[in-house]
Amino acid sequence: MTTLKATAPSPVWSSFSQETSSDAALRRFLHGLPGVDQVGAEQRAAGLGTRSIKTDSKKKAIDLAIRMVDLTTLEGCDTPGKVRALASKAMRPDPADPTCPPVAAVCVYPDMVPFVKETLGSSGVHIASVATAFPSGRAARNIKLADVRDAVDAGADEIDMVIDRGAFLSGRTWRSTRRSSQCARPALDLRAATFI
Repeated sequence: MTTLKATAPSPVWSSFSQETSSDAALRRFLHGLPGVDQVGAEQRAAGLGTRSIKTDSKKKAIDLAIRMVDLTTLEGCDTPGKVRALASKAMRPDPADPTCPPVAAVCVYPDMVPFVKETLGSSGVHIASVATAFPSGRAARNIKLADVRDAVDAGADEIDMVIDRGAFLSGRTWRSTRRSSQCARPALDLRAATFI
């Protein structure tokens, strides 16, 4: 997942301009990257599983994990009532435990953002919205931009922009994502954008 701030031109793109100048150049660059040390990764994971963690550290780790969660509902049958209930759960994930922190965000379709916003109020929980023809990403650019504008206008704090699956499957992901982000930047109006 790649997260970009809407206002900042990405230094990553400019520093890899030669590698991303064509599909063939990008393919050569990617194939030249080192592989993952699977044995080392598995050993590290096994070692972490056997460590004893003190109760206080465990509680802090669990609280941190909860504060990093985005509660999400992206079903075609979502209703205002369902997203309001999810937003309430985001503020109080465990109603029986008043020390349980809220989650980071609630993620919904753009048309559900106003209901989440109304429920969350000034709780500090962010509102994320999918955009750019979720889940396939296969739509005309003007439709994708309208999708982003709708989410921003409705009050979303973060926009999760789906990459074009067709571009991904044909190896054009980098350039397609770069073009999408450049086109969407004005519509994002300083919001964070995540490409999924």
